[in-house]
Amino acid sequence: MPATFRASHNHARTTARKARLVIDMIRGLPVNTALRVLDRSPRRAAMLVAKVVRSAVANAEQDEHIDPNQLRVETARVDEGPLLGGFLRWRPGARGRAMPIRKRTAHIHVVLAPHLPGGTGAAPVAAGAVAPAGEGQPKARRAPRAPAKAKAKAGAKPGAKRSGGKPKKDG
Repeated sequence: MPATFRASHNHARTTARKARLVIDMIRGLPVNTALRVLDRSPRRAAMLVAKVVRSAVANAEQDEHIDPNQLRVETARVDEGPLLGGFLRWRPGARGRAMPIRKRTAHIHVVLAPHLPGGTGAAPVAAGAVAPAGEGQPKARRAPRAPAKAKAKAGAKPGAKRSGGKPKKDG
């Protein structure tokens, strides 16, 4: 089993939901590509994630048998951390209630592994890419739907007239 190098940032001052958007961009990428993506990202959490990736690369450089340029992001995850200060401050809410001010934190974890030529794992999936339905088989398509008016006319009783509003008076 190849060596893995990990780094984490506990109690990062960002929400886990926002950091997960950034982590999803780099999962499975080579380290150089991941750092390039993070440096160009406008999100604030990208700076925090980039620090964790650089720390993991520094951990890998301690091993003289590892080339840092051949590393890839094997796993990356973000967990929710504790709320800072609990509920010390409150803000007004609806109907005279008090709503707590939540200062959320996150735990960012990154694991790097050497990229083996010939590949023992699956190729990284690009962001927004969709996996194929099967091996060499096209994705099944649904039959086209009939228009709504055609359905209404088809479901009516034969010989019955459709009234268009109020009935006409006789006479």
